[in-house]
Amino acid sequence: MKQSATTHFHRGSDRRSANSPIAEERRRGERRGRAIHWITLFRDADPRALDEALVDCEVLLLPAGTPLLRLGEANRNVFILLSGKLIAQLGEDASPDDAIEIFPGECIGELSAIDGKPITALVLAVSNVRILQLDREVFWNRLMLLRGVAENLMATLTERMRRANQRALALQRERLELNHLRKELEVARQLQASMLPLQRPLFPWRSDIEVCGFMEPASKVGGDLFDVFFVDSRTLFLCIGDVSGHGIAAALFMVRVIGLLRTLAMETMQPEVILESLNDRLCIGNDTNLFVTMFCGFLDVQSGRFVYSNGGHCAPMVCTDRGAALLPLPKGMLVGAASGRHYSSMEYGLAVGEMLFCYSDGLTEAQNQAGAQLSEEGCLELLRHGAGSALPALLDSLYERVVSHTGSTLLADDCTMLAVRRLAP
Repeated sequence: MKQSATTHFHRGSDRRSANSPIAEERRRGERRGRAIHWITLFRDADPRALDEALVDCEVLLLPAGTPLLRLGEANRNVFILLSGKLIAQLGEDASPDDAIEIFPGECIGELSAIDGKPITALVLAVSNVRILQLDREVFWNRLMLLRGVAENLMATLTERMRRANQRALALQRERLELNHLRKELEVARQLQASMLPLQRPLFPWRSDIEVCGFMEPASKVGGDLFDVFFVDSRTLFLCIGDVSGHGIAAALFMVRVIGLLRTLAMETMQPEVILESLNDRLCIGNDTNLFVTMFCGFLDVQSGRFVYSNGGHCAPMVCTDRGAALLPLPKGMLVGAASGRHYSSMEYGLAVGEMLFCYSDGLTEAQNQAGAQLSEEGCLELLRHGAGSALPALLDSLYERVVSHTGSTLLADDCTMLAVRRLAP
């Protein structure tokens, strides 16, 4: 136990002449007794008797951050906090929020001094503190014999037990609320998943197109999204997006984005118009200042004509058995950040056997322990090797590559992928 300073509580020798009146010495002792009479334990004790009982006791001066008692240590002393702030934690690594504060005038270590068992909590100085140290023998053989001290000790222990019980009940309520919240988050995760087209593969009844999606959130619920559906018998609408942030707020914003997109895609087949309208609508009432990156487009499954627009999202990749490359992108601002933005579109001819691969940055920006990202080039290389694979197997292998690269299934960012491959009719 580290101690920065120690002072004795006894009177010491009288520096005046030996002929000083005894009455003056008695008054000085009574003043010392009154100086510590505010301590609950000594409230009813006789000042002179108390002064004699404490004559050899020490006052410890501990700087902030110094442990007074450690978990599992033996203890033969009782301590009384004179000034400063102490806390008791049930473990070395326990959260400070779960600590019990010890107030000036309260005892510490009396239970271990009673039964001789090891310390059951870490007692730590939060600020600079002054502590009166009472040897076990002094505590039991001197102080407990003084009038009222034993009753005061029982009252102190009772009050501490009451506070500990109240704290335990509060922690129990918090745990129950946390368990309830976890259940709610699981329901939210299931609801969010039900909004995404996660059937593998999608549109299995069609022989001219192969589509598959994948989404793994970084937390229970995520902010990534994708959607794909036919607006008529030959025109496929697809989109992928990444909402800023994670968790509940991002998930709620994602739900709003999907709802608006499904409505807008049925009103027009101009992707740039969809993004302009989506941007303006998301800016209304957006007090949280959330935004979304978005890539969307319309694919004519029969001709392969793909018209697309982009709002700050990652460039998709186009892959065949001959290689893989990034799709050229039109310029476009983040969606939902500022109203009145304009977007443009581009066209691409998706050949039979060619695959369009869309993703969120949780894939390419996944980092290993050295900070190296999986990167676009790394992803392109993986696509080149898996170009002929069935889409569900390809997306699973990409996710497995992310896990092996990062060394953990707990992702730092949501990982979302959408792959579309044209097939010969």
